[in-house]
Amino acid sequence: MATDQAKDEANSVRMFLSAEHNCGYFSDRTAQNVVIDPEHPQQARLYDIAIARGFRRSGDFVYQPRCAGCQSCQASRIRISAFSPNRSQKRTWNANLDVQAKLAEAKFHREYFALYERYLKAKHAKAGMDDCTPEDFNRFLLSDWVGQQFLELRLAGELIALSITDVTRTGLSAVYTCYSPDYPRRSLGTLAILQQIDWCRQLNLPFLYLGFWLQGHAKMHYKSGFSGFEYLQQGRWCAS
Repeated sequence: MATDQAKDEANSVRMFLSAEHNCGYFSDRTAQNVVIDPEHPQQARLYDIAIARGFRRSGDFVYQPRCAGCQSCQASRIRISAFSPNRSQKRTWNANLDVQAKLAEAKFHREYFALYERYLKAKHAKAGMDDCTPEDFNRFLLSDWVGQQFLELRLAGELIALSITDVTRTGLSAVYTCYSPDYPRRSLGTLAILQQIDWCRQLNLPFLYLGFWLQGHAKMHYKSGFSGFEYLQQGRWCAS
């Protein structure tokens, strides 16, 4: 657990408000983030505390939405002790027993980038993300100060899914997952979460953080489909 000194430090750290930018969830809205001082010398220690308070990492930046007139984005996580797979999740797990899960060093690799690029073109075509570069990959997903690993999912040697995952003191954080569009029946996004839940259990970590959840948003429904799902509301973690 974080020391009282670390908690006091987290409470007094400098924050910055970003410029307004297009909202990634609602096309008719703009968004802003509050960002923890990226030059703070104890960024990793602060992150351990901040993630339990609803913050998220993108590259070297730890942030939380702070949008005028909108509070739709709520941090979410799975309480591992309360998770039990439903019938659909059991089917997904059993249908992918031939998939090998392996942890790898978090770094740029052409194989990783190729999968990431294919995923963006299939899932986010014409959304501003599908024309990515290796620099975009590094800037968005990697950081020198955070403890992170890549979870590879391979089928007969082929990389079919990749989860960029941060390792913190209170849990794993699923930063981003990309997967091959060639296997729609395998539910690879669900499989990646199930594998990360299993990883949490191996490390005896209590939570898997899933990023932001927007109640009623079609793209977010899958998160609340996991038992043990919790969301942060007015500073308190609530069961769905």
